[in-house]
Amino acid sequence: MSASELRTVRVLTRKWPDSPHWEFDAIRLGVDAHGHWVGVPKGTWLSKPDKGFTATADHVVLLPHDAWWVATIYGDDAERPMDVYVDMTTPCVWADDETTVTCVDLDLDVIRGVDGEVWVDDEDEFAEHQVRYGYPADVVAGAEASCAEVFAELTARSGAFDGVALGWLARLRSKLG
Repeated sequence: MSASELRTVRVLTRKWPDSPHWEFDAIRLGVDAHGHWVGVPKGTWLSKPDKGFTATADHVVLLPHDAWWVATIYGDDAERPMDVYVDMTTPCVWADDETTVTCVDLDLDVIRGVDGEVWVDDEDEFAEHQVRYGYPADVVAGAEASCAEVFAELTARSGAFDGVALGWLARLRSKLG
């Protein structure tokens, strides 16, 4: 399949309440019980207003159905920066034509490094932004509950983090030929 035949989706993340944050184009891979899966090939440009970078390894992004997070999952590529990076976000909202998906990043991240260690990152930023930007109580609760759930699943390698992403990563690579 040529690159021109691949269906793409624009992934837009915002910062509270609606400021530009990370954005990139991804290849639509499919949908399962966990959500929508998109692929990001090595070499893809990811940017936000003050910086950007080129993906160093193929990876997939899970945009879950009605959950307060978005997961970036890498395979075993030696150039991967980590195994899994999960941003706590508002639930994803798809454009009517499904060419764009948007969510608001809520600072908290759960990460599994290449050594298998799992940790929560940016708790200080989350606390600071609750005050500075006036996150509503339901947004704070959604982010905190999701962070705890994702931490438990990522540590146990269960749910969406049980290895299912490897099949989606293989699908991405087969589409790239």
